[in-house]
Amino acid sequence: MKTALFICVENNFRSQIAEAYFNKYAPSGWKAISAGIKPAEGIHPNAVRLMLEEGIDISHKKPQIMTRELQEKAEIAIIVCSGSLCPLVYTRRVEEWNMPDPARMPLEEARKIRDVIKAKVLDLINRLQEG
Repeated sequence: MKTALFICVENNFRSQIAEAYFNKYAPSGWKAISAGIKPAEGIHPNAVRLMLEEGIDISHKKPQIMTRELQEKAEIAIIVCSGSLCPLVYTRRVEEWNMPDPARMPLEEARKIRDVIKAKVLDLINRLQEG
């Protein structure tokens, strides 16, 4: 099983959304996990709400710390955050999506970020399937 690792700072919004979309639409032989460099206590309530709108429940998820082991297992790492707090990642393949943090945005703005993440995840899946 190949792994896509989605990374952001607190692992409570962007990376969790990306992980959920990837796992919903994952190509055969792939799965996603997510992690952060400073994990929050729990998933952001707006992330849960926005994903429920998509029929995906992430309320049970728990932010986790990014470890060297997670990086070593990943076939590809996707850094979804933007700015100086984004981590350096050591995997075979790395992408940087530079997504703004929706945690402090009004729900309508955060919804736009969710939709961009979904589009990027679907594009990534297409690229992975093409080889």
